Amino acid sequence: MNSKTKMLGGVIVLLLIVAGGALLLVNNLQHQASDYNPQIKPADFTAKITNKYFALPVGKKMTYEGTAQGGATERVEIEILAERKIIEGVETAIYLDREYKNGQLVEETRDYLAQHKNGDVWYFGEDVNNFLNGVLLSHSGSFIHGQDGARAGIWMKAEQRVNDSYRQEYYVGKAEDMRDTVATGLTVATKLGTYSDCVKVYDWTPLEKKSREHKYYCPKVSSLVLTEDLETGSRSELTNIVVP
Repeated sequence: MNSKTKMLGGVIVLLLIVAGGALLLVNNLQHQASDYNPQIKPADFTAKITNKYFALPVGKKMTYEGTAQGGATERVEIEILAERKIIEGVETAIYLDREYKNGQLVEETRDYLAQHKNGDVWYFGEDVNNFLNGVLLSHSGSFIHGQDGARAGIWMKAEQRVNDSYRQEYYVGKAEDMRDTVATGLTVATKLGTYSDCVKVYDWTPLEKKSREHKYYCPKVSSLVLTEDLETGSRSELTNIVVP
């Protein structure tokens, strides 16, 4: 066997090994997904969310502002409503999220959240309205725990440990957001203020390769204060907060 033949054979073997590893990884992820079936006991949950990093009293309002790719201005307005929604026996708080680009509403979402007795905040679903030029376009991204195989996940843990990784939601092929804890005890500076003892998380989804963000939650305001888009480099900062 000449050297070129040997080299070609080596390359083929290497490719087979890489392909086999990738297939194994995909199979492992699929297996983990199929095994994901959180046991929800309604009595263990409350709509009163007091998590250190993510408290949601009724009437709390937050505004976030930033610049999207291409220079478009972005504004997100969030309000915690007084109404509740029951999902599979669990009473959830409603986190109303409106996203604007260049002053025009592009998405309105009602997220349904409840706190477990251990302090973790769980995400039980969302109703989404997507708009284009002021016209309702679709409800893409919506899911409700217990419907069509969709399952709740954890939005924010009470105890933050570096390298923790968990599902925030699971609706196969439509909503599969993941969250990894990157760092704790951080100081974060924004135009609104400087915050200490913050946690940094990495949000991603296997459904969108370009959807990768770092987010910073801080106990001083019990809220998200900064989002960094890892694809575009853009930032979205908390610019106003009202706590009743």
